[in-house]
Amino acid sequence: MAKNLLIVESPAKAKTIEKILGEEFEVRSCYGHIRDLEKSEMGIDLKNKFSPRYAVPADKEKVVKELKSMAKKAKEVWLASDEDREGESISWHLSEVLGLDPKKTKRIVFHEITAPAIKKAVENPRFINMDLVDAQQARRILDRIVGFELSPVLWRKIGMQKSLSAGRVQSVAVRLIAEREREINQFTPESVFKISALFSANDINKKKVKFKAEGPQKLATGNAAEKFLTECKGAKYTVKDINVKDGKRTPSAPFTTSTLQQEASRKLGYSVSKTMLLAQKLYESGKITYMRTDSISLSETAVDAIKAEINSSFGAKYYQPRKFKNKNENAQEAHEAIRPTYMNESKVDDADLNRLYELIWKRTIASQMSDAQFEKTVAKIEVSTNKETLSASGEVMKFDGFLKVYLESNDDEEEENDESEESLLPPLSVGQVLDFIEMTGLERFSRPSARYTEASLVKKLEELGIGRPSTYAPTISTIMKRNYVEKREKEGIKRNYQILSLNNKDEIKTEVSSEITGAEKNKLTPTDLGLVVTDFLKLHFSKVMDFNFTAKIEGEFDEIAAGKLLWSDMLTAFYEPFHTTIEHTLETAERAKGERELGFDPVSGKKLITRMGRYGPMVQIGHQDEEEKPRFAKLKASQSIETISFDEAMELFKLPRMLGQFEEEEVSVNIGRFGPYAAHAKKFYSLNKEMDPYTVTLEELTPMIAEKRKAKDERTIKVFEKEKIQLLRGPYGPYIKQGLRNFKLNKEQQEKVETLTIEEVNAIIAELKANPPRKMARKKKAS
Repeated sequence: MAKNLLIVESPAKAKTIEKILGEEFEVRSCYGHIRDLEKSEMGIDLKNKFSPRYAVPADKEKVVKELKSMAKKAKEVWLASDEDREGESISWHLSEVLGLDPKKTKRIVFHEITAPAIKKAVENPRFINMDLVDAQQARRILDRIVGFELSPVLWRKIGMQKSLSAGRVQSVAVRLIAEREREINQFTPESVFKISALFSANDINKKKVKFKAEGPQKLATGNAAEKFLTECKGAKYTVKDINVKDGKRTPSAPFTTSTLQQEASRKLGYSVSKTMLLAQKLYESGKITYMRTDSISLSETAVDAIKAEINSSFGAKYYQPRKFKNKNENAQEAHEAIRPTYMNESKVDDADLNRLYELIWKRTIASQMSDAQFEKTVAKIEVSTNKETLSASGEVMKFDGFLKVYLESNDDEEEENDESEESLLPPLSVGQVLDFIEMTGLERFSRPSARYTEASLVKKLEELGIGRPSTYAPTISTIMKRNYVEKREKEGIKRNYQILSLNNKDEIKTEVSSEITGAEKNKLTPTDLGLVVTDFLKLHFSKVMDFNFTAKIEGEFDEIAAGKLLWSDMLTAFYEPFHTTIEHTLETAERAKGERELGFDPVSGKKLITRMGRYGPMVQIGHQDEEEKPRFAKLKASQSIETISFDEAMELFKLPRMLGQFEEEEVSVNIGRFGPYAAHAKKFYSLNKEMDPYTVTLEELTPMIAEKRKAKDERTIKVFEKEKIQLLRGPYGPYIKQGLRNFKLNKEQQEKVETLTIEEVNAIIAELKANPPRKMARKKKAS
């Protein structure tokens, strides 16, 4: 008997749903998108209202063939891809490829994989929503146009590598990171002096306790701080006023995609892509609701389940119902916030998944819990000698409320000082004279805005209305893959600061202490390539790089999804001025190098510049037009063409370094296309990661050369010196190496590899070049 065929995107999701639906349904996966725009000629008919030309990729042919066969035998075909625009697009492509009628084929949606949700969806099917499909098509086509037309401009005007590309959202994201970097580089810290005093008073047990009070304002100079301390010599410190106020803290809304990505980064140290990978697994295994959403609402069923869990685990006084409303009117990627499907399950079995699951569970529970109640006391303390007022504050938690479960993190935590934390105050009374211990004037420095983390970049993109829940993770991975941005660890630098102090004997002392400042880990930093590309795009494609324009485009996609705008009209309005700018730039724009003049070489008197070269950032002495060839040196990984100094640049020309002799042959070190290396006896050896070519010694290098030579000898089976061909041992068996290319041997050839002649090796190479393996052939065709 024929069964219903229900198609979803992933095997894990298929497995979970098949258990729920039982024998009447056969659930199969299409493994994501089954069609995409053709690679050749953009895959878009620009003259026919941007009509797309779709093709089934080679790696999806087998899946499509199986689904077609099953669809013919099935009683009825149901489409159950995800409920966002991308999911709607997948369902439409399935209907087109499988020959289904989109106006009659049943389409079901659900935001959680539970028995009630799946069964309810099957009872209430709908048809494919072409407005959502058109919105996704418009996004895909517009992004293909931008990438296809803009990338060749970068190849011609910046060059270096064909991996250069531009994307509508990616380029704006790189601009944010580049502008923050320049803001930091141009920042000059200013110092101020912060006045604070330490007092003692009796606590409720008549025991002396210390507490701190802050000065009235920060002072601009050390002299001003010293003057203030001098004025306080011999002073009495009297409590002038005590103000007690009740305060509260309210929980945050449940997670959206972006807030989950931000909080998982801050609390768990996860990258955006790791968070989405784990969330996808949790969703497909039926543990959480759909993970791509910008909604913060909760269903009535979910609220009832949360209420029951709070009352059961914490008591009725901890429950406080809340309805959260989106600020974004277009929050329609899904119908509900990210939450656990079963609130009585606070953990899952898998350790890695459980860390993210617990975060989601706690945030969801906390969203419906009572406010945390505090009592804050502020005491004003008068200084008798100069009538200035100091402030001492303390906070007492009267009821923990949602804080029993969850406290939201923020991006500035690492910069916050323990001095700002509220402490307890002893009982004080108006008119009370306090025991003075010490007053200090502590030098503090202003700080620039922090470099973006993945979390803070997602937050900024969302604030600007750029991108949507499904785009944040691929945007960040793309700009890093393209070498426009990288994650860097930055060592802090030592900085001195002053501390002025007045003790209870009216003695003023000044001391200098030091601190390490500016240390950073996993912050997003633009590469020199990213900076040059950003400058070029801002100069010639200001509209594409404009934050408001990019957000406007996102708004137009929303209008298409709502049926208010034709996608072809939207693309026409974008393409005509964009294409004109492309043609004008190709004709008139100069080649971008990011060139910066540093000075003149003291020996030759020739100009010293830093710029982008074919293989990355470099410094150069002399010019191509001069009779003597210019000298070049590659920048270190930690250096930038924007910030490198003259002295640092000249230091780079110390390479190559001749270190002395080993086995009667000279050893030198240099930096080449593939990084630092040592040269010895006409052989080259990559330096170990911890070795610096500018400081490494001969004694450190000789054991490395011997070790790498031995390893190479063990791998080498035979060498044909004249033809520059080697037969080597690899992890998957013997193979041929000719120059930079490797050629795989079949089983029979591997068995007799030691007896192969040069004629036989040449024949094998010729055969493999003429008839490359299937995987290689596909790769070649795609490129």
